[in-house]
Amino acid sequence: MSWVGGKKNLRDAVLARFPPYYERYIEVFGGAGWVLFHKPPGMDFEVWNDFNGNLSNLYRCVRDKPNKLKYKLRYVLNSREDFDRIASLHKRGIFSKLCDVDRAAKFYQLIRYSYASGLDSFASQPHSIWTDFPMIDLAARRLQKVIIENKDFEKLIKQYDRPVSYFYCDPPYFATESYYKDVGFTAKDHIRL
Repeated sequence: MSWVGGKKNLRDAVLARFPPYYERYIEVFGGAGWVLFHKPPGMDFEVWNDFNGNLSNLYRCVRDKPNKLKYKLRYVLNSREDFDRIASLHKRGIFSKLCDVDRAAKFYQLIRYSYASGLDSFASQPHSIWTDFPMIDLAARRLQKVIIENKDFEKLIKQYDRPVSYFYCDPPYFATESYYKDVGFTAKDHIRL
């Protein structure tokens, strides 16, 4: 899945720099999860976290309710009118009032049909979400033993910090605050980190 700051093209280089031993893997700024999904599942304890509640909810639904999510997505249209309607709901904060699967389906539509996954503008690219269903199934299997969190990074690190923990921290890029308006990540957050 595309997401701002995704590591699709760097995931091998990132994994090559991991330490040889750890028992707990914690992805602090999960985003699209490219590193987690590329990392072979092992016997280690895995946590994926993102402060974006819509994204965390989407991954919970992919893990726990993939068939219900695909059912909701089965007849969505790739149209500017639908995109604008869903984007308006998102901007007005209506997503949080929806049930988890409806919220996940609408957020997934926004990601897939927006330009550069920016959630704001329609991409005008032909795409059928049906072609994503096998990827949703693979992600559901990979996430089965992963703890999905929706926490501030500082609280998450304090909660999971152990001598055997490895924290992968790929925070939002500095001076790109406008890309993260859903959750806000400021210069002060970079200093806290």
